[in-house]
Amino acid sequence: MMKDKRMTVAVLGGGAAGFFGAIACAEGNPGLRVVLIEKTGKLLSKVRISGGGRCNVTHAADTPAQLVQHYPRGARQLKQPFQEFGAVDTVRWFANRGVTLKTEPDGRMFPITDSSETVAQCLLDAARRAGVEIMTQTTAERIELLAEGGFELTLSGTHAQSLPVARLLVATGGAPKTAQYDWLRQLGHSVQEPVPSLFTFNVPNSPLKELPGVSVPRARVRVAGEKLEYEGPVLVTHWGLSGPAVLKLSAWGARRLHDLGYQSTALVNWIPDFTEDTLRQHLQDHRGPHGRKTVVSNPLFGLPQRLWRTLAEQAGIGAETRWNELPAKLQNRLIEALLRTALPMKGKTTYKDEFVTCGGISLAEINMQTLESRLVPGLHFAGEVLDIDGITGGFNFQAAWTTGFLAGRAMSQVRAVK
Repeated sequence: MMKDKRMTVAVLGGGAAGFFGAIACAEGNPGLRVVLIEKTGKLLSKVRISGGGRCNVTHAADTPAQLVQHYPRGARQLKQPFQEFGAVDTVRWFANRGVTLKTEPDGRMFPITDSSETVAQCLLDAARRAGVEIMTQTTAERIELLAEGGFELTLSGTHAQSLPVARLLVATGGAPKTAQYDWLRQLGHSVQEPVPSLFTFNVPNSPLKELPGVSVPRARVRVAGEKLEYEGPVLVTHWGLSGPAVLKLSAWGARRLHDLGYQSTALVNWIPDFTEDTLRQHLQDHRGPHGRKTVVSNPLFGLPQRLWRTLAEQAGIGAETRWNELPAKLQNRLIEALLRTALPMKGKTTYKDEFVTCGGISLAEINMQTLESRLVPGLHFAGEVLDIDGITGGFNFQAAWTTGFLAGRAMSQVRAVK
């Protein structure tokens, strides 16, 4: 079957999972020929743009139990893989190859250079040292399962050829359209329908439209009528609402928000430590010593001046109204605005270029210890092509490193095609 004297394995996809899988395979068995095939001319494009060009490599987490809390889909199935290769292993892997990671206060981990090129170059160098052959601008037009085992790849593009391989790793990333998974369905796999994850909320008629750039370090965002809410930093934008709380909420609610057609109401609690009763009491206590101060010009709770002014004005409080003159009716409106600012959501916006899909190859059809298909022997998957996605903060990359490593390690153990 083999044209090459060495056994050949192929990896489809030149992203994080594909590179990690190819490197693990080649390092695990130097006798193998490992070929990485990328249909575009760009390698590691998502690595390069991640984290604003700094690359959020992973998240500081000592145990699998800590890690899996951050995956809306795939958490249960990732527990064992994270035992094998978790965040601590990722840090060690890069450190052993000359890239030191640092931890930011929110747990995100970046290279100390603050440059994604450091990470991309590390992966390229590791692949080269391991002897991985890289074919860019090359597409696998056809994948044929061979009777004796293995696959025959029909490649087009720069490296057009018929390539027989003993094992195949699919690490082609997530896709926004279900039709883009048809070629995997033809191999016998079922696909969880892809829908967007990690997006911001469009609020065309936002009462906060004059406040782009205003941020609050901790607020709670809830989708009206749903059991969907998340707490964290919130950013007001010219198109609506963004920030980690919104992005994470979009991940947990990806399927439900899709079903709603991205038409709903986001309710923002700007001061999540307060209930309606405790807030009412706090404002009552505030009136005494500060009664002569104007409400609009003297923000409370550390809220930005522009946000406080807007919320107060929308509650109907005049610019000259003092605390000791504030009618109960207007105070109630202010309480409502602080605890439940209603923002009518109409559509979504992709967060920068960091598009993530919810959906992909069904995990029930995958052996999560080897990432090998339970349906097609010798076929492995890694990264976002699987029905795994994490919230923002380095979790999607960690899933890519873990699944890529385990798939590559398993593929390296191939000895012969039966």
